[in-house]
Amino acid sequence: MKLQLALLLVCFVFVSACTQSARYVDPARDAGLVTASIDDSDFQKAAADAVASMLASGALNRSGGGRHVLAISTITNDTMQRIDVDMLIKKIRIDLLNSGKVVVTTAVRAGGPEDAMSMQARELRQSKEFNQATVVGENQMVAPNMSLSGKIIQRNTAVDGSNQRIDYYFQLTLTEIASGLAYWEGETVVAKVASNKSAAW
Repeated sequence: MKLQLALLLVCFVFVSACTQSARYVDPARDAGLVTASIDDSDFQKAAADAVASMLASGALNRSGGGRHVLAISTITNDTMQRIDVDMLIKKIRIDLLNSGKVVVTTAVRAGGPEDAMSMQARELRQSKEFNQATVVGENQMVAPNMSLSGKIIQRNTAVDGSNQRIDYYFQLTLTEIASGLAYWEGETVVAKVASNKSAAW
């Protein structure tokens, strides 16, 4: 009987420990959650800094009003980590759309369109299976006049025998497509110190 009680107690403790191993957190408020690798807080900071700088520079102002049409160009990942650069770009796009100064085209992007349906839907013009009055006509798409490109760079430097400094550089360029001139450039640096045992990849 005592053995059974002991086993039940061990099982209860084990199950309790397992059920308490996960919890929801707010990365923006929990300062204790800092990782050696790039995390969501780093993307949030880089995106917020970039958008604030772009808006403050006046590069997105149009004398006649209206919005710029932005295409996403190449964003190079030059870090030791396998990251999805869209985690950064999506945050920037949301903030720029909310600013009222930019719309983003999903029909044109470096490497191919984000939304292939824009072009595929136009292939229906030759199909007898579709009411042609409902098929999108020609000369409807709006070409981009600005593009956003950039690079994410990682540099590791030894601090002492047990720690390392990890610097992440988020570099972005806003280019006017017609002239090929950069109207804005920005860089956000996120620096961290972590144990040499911490993996930054």
